[in-house]
Amino acid sequence: MTYAEKLHSRIKQTGSALCVGLDPRVERISPAELTQANGDVIQALETQLNTLIESVANLTAAFKPNMAYFEALGIEGLQLLERVIKSIPRDIPIILDAKRSDIGETQKYYAKSYFELMDVDAVTLNPFMGYDSIEPFLDYAGKGVYLLAVTSNAGSMDIQRRKVGEQYVYEWVGEMATRAATENRATSVGLVVGLTNAGDAQVLNRLPDVPLLMPGLGAQGGAVDVLKERSFEAPSLINVSRGVAYPPVGTTQLEAAQQFAVQIADGFNF
Repeated sequence: MTYAEKLHSRIKQTGSALCVGLDPRVERISPAELTQANGDVIQALETQLNTLIESVANLTAAFKPNMAYFEALGIEGLQLLERVIKSIPRDIPIILDAKRSDIGETQKYYAKSYFELMDVDAVTLNPFMGYDSIEPFLDYAGKGVYLLAVTSNAGSMDIQRRKVGEQYVYEWVGEMATRAATENRATSVGLVVGLTNAGDAQVLNRLPDVPLLMPGLGAQGGAVDVLKERSFEAPSLINVSRGVAYPPVGTTQLEAAQQFAVQIADGFNF
């Protein structure tokens, strides 16, 4: 089963295209949580993450741990990441948000780390060093990668949304995904497209029909209305991190996830 097939099965099973981000934030540990963890920051964060996973798993098509938040905690953070990955039910796809980019020889070791040792289902990659820089990830059967095409920050205009000749740079990234499929590579290749910038110059309609990972809903201000501009055959996800992990006072994580799942279903016309 390819990653895209596994993801499609999960979306069909849950009726949801919600991807929940796992971003442990030390500053969001309450005094009560720290006391309960006997002053152990890592333990407090692990409790937070486990509670979040258990609360929203039935509504979630995928979980997306963000590598940076774990790396910032040092070696204990990486050990925490390994435990969190193992705690997620195996029928729920795990997307490691790493955004790695390097020459092929180095990328080979990143691929080994993520796909063989951590055994995540998919990983985000920065493709701007060229096709050969993503190739070490492309021969893992049953795995997936998401190439940064149009990110959710304003700076995506600096490179990604610039037009060079007749094409936008993000269209060239889309061609990498198409090329991998044409070459029958074992890994499913999708694209990262931020909701906050997806409506500019009809971005979605200029990209191939591949799995999309779309951050930006919630705290970043993205809206699902833009999804109605095209039809989706490949399984695609909308990621929400802070909006589910740290909902408004009086709203539980489950309630927040339910609200976002309904918005997303409306955007995709489920």
